[in-house]
Amino acid sequence: MSKPKVMMIVTNDSKQQEAAFIRDVLEANECEVIHLDCSIRRYVEGAEITPMQVAEAGGHTIEEVRALGHEGKCQAVMIEGATKLAVQTNQEQGLSGVIAVGGSMGTGLAGFVMQALPYGLPKMIVSTMASGFVAPYIGVKDIAIMNSVTDISGLNTIAREVFRNAANAVAGMAKGYSPEAGSGKPLVLMTMLSTTEKTVRPIREALEADGCEVMVFHSSGAGGPTLDSIAADKDVALVLDLSVTEIGDHLQNGLANGGPDRGKAALQKGIPTIFAPGNADFMIAGPLEEAEKQYPGKRYHKHNPALTAVRTEMPELRALADHLAGMFAEANGPVSFYIPLGGFSNHDSPDGHIHDPDMPRPFADYVESVMPDNVDLHVEDAHFNDEAFANAILAKAREYLSA
Repeated sequence: MSKPKVMMIVTNDSKQQEAAFIRDVLEANECEVIHLDCSIRRYVEGAEITPMQVAEAGGHTIEEVRALGHEGKCQAVMIEGATKLAVQTNQEQGLSGVIAVGGSMGTGLAGFVMQALPYGLPKMIVSTMASGFVAPYIGVKDIAIMNSVTDISGLNTIAREVFRNAANAVAGMAKGYSPEAGSGKPLVLMTMLSTTEKTVRPIREALEADGCEVMVFHSSGAGGPTLDSIAADKDVALVLDLSVTEIGDHLQNGLANGGPDRGKAALQKGIPTIFAPGNADFMIAGPLEEAEKQYPGKRYHKHNPALTAVRTEMPELRALADHLAGMFAEANGPVSFYIPLGGFSNHDSPDGHIHDPDMPRPFADYVESVMPDNVDLHVEDAHFNDEAFANAILAKAREYLSA
C-alpha cells in the first residue's frame, strides 16, 4: 500500500531546521514528503521541488526573481509558480495533505497555494499570523491555521511541540483522506443564520428527500462568498440565498461584509436563484459599546460579548432593495424574491429583541417600486420562520428544479 503524500511548503533558506523537524515527524507517521521550497535568498539542497523550479514555473529564473529587488514582486512570481506546481503535483501524484510554516510572507504564499487546491484535501498552516486577521490567507477554502506561539526562528521546547502537533495532525488526516466522488445529485446551495433556521431546515430536508444534495452556508462574512465561489465553479442546479446579512453589512460597513460581488455569481451564471430578506432586520457589529458608537441612536441586541445585532430601519432597507434590484437586473437566469410581511428573522418577531412590525410592509412596497421586470416577486402574509413561508419558497424551488 502506497504511503500518503504530504506536500510541505517551507522555505529552506530561513527555516531549514523547522523543515527537517516536520519532515521527520511526517516520515515517522509513514507519510511521503514532497517539499515545495519557495526560497529566494539562497538555495539549500534537500527539497523535492526546488526554488529554481518554482521560479521557472512562474515565468522567470531564480536570478531574475532575486534581481527584482522587491519582496512583494518576488513573492508574486513564487506564488504563481508554487501554485502551478502544487496543482500539477496533486493532479499527477495525488496529495493527501499539505502543511506549511511561515510568518506573514510564508503564510501569504501558502494560503494562495492552498486556495488553489480542492476542498477536502487536508491543509494546515503553522503561522505567526494565526492570532490576527487571517481571512486573506484562508479565502473560501478549508484551511486550518495553528498559532506558532513563538516566532518561527529555530527550534525550542514550545516550537517543537507546536510543529509536532501540526505534523501529527496533518499525517493523521492524510492517512484518512479519500477524495469524495460527486454525488450525482442536483446541487442546491443555501444561506442562513440560526435566526432563520426554522424555515431553512425544513426546506433543506424536503429537497434532500427529493434527491438533491444541499449545502448550507453561514452568512456571517465568509459563508456567502464561499457559496458564490462554488456557484461559479461547480454545476449548481439552484441557489436559495435566504440570508442577506452579508449584502446588508457590505452596504452599511457591518462585520459580516461579504464584499461588493456577494450574491452575483449565480445570477451572472444563469443559475435559478431565490432570494429572501432573511436577517435584513439587523446589521452585525462588534461589542455593544462599539455598536453604539458606530450606529448611534439605533436599537441593539447583545448577541454575545463580541457581537451586537443593530436594528435596521427604512434607510438601510431601501439601500438593500436598490442594491438587490441592480443585481437582479443583470441576472442571466430566473430569479425570484420572496418577502415575508411578518418579520425577517427570529430577532424580528414578537419573541425577538428588535422586532418592528412596521418595517416589512413599507419595505415590500419600496421593493415593488424598484424591482426590474425580470424578477418574480412574491409578498407573503407570513413571518420568515412560519411554515407557510417555507412552503412557498419550497414550491418555487421545486418548480425551478423540475424545469
